[in-house]
Amino acid sequence: MERIINLHVEKLPEGVYLATSNDVQGLIAQGRTIQETIEIARDVAKKLIEAQQGNEPPLPQAGETFDYPLIVNA
Repeated sequence: MERIINLHVEKLPEGVYLATSNDVQGLIAQGRTIQETIEIARDVAKKLIEAQQGNEPPLPQAGETFDYPLIVNA
């Protein structure tokens, strides 16, 4: 099943990117580039959603930050 979740991505002072999501509890991913961060977030989201199978994750959420809709096959 495909789900769309929103990622919040921000650049940290150390120069790496951090992704979190209000849509998938516990999702935290860090990478050296935006693309690497999104790929890691996709893998983490998939594992978290699979672990929560049967419990629908709550849906719907900001300088150098932006929200990114992420489609996850889980």
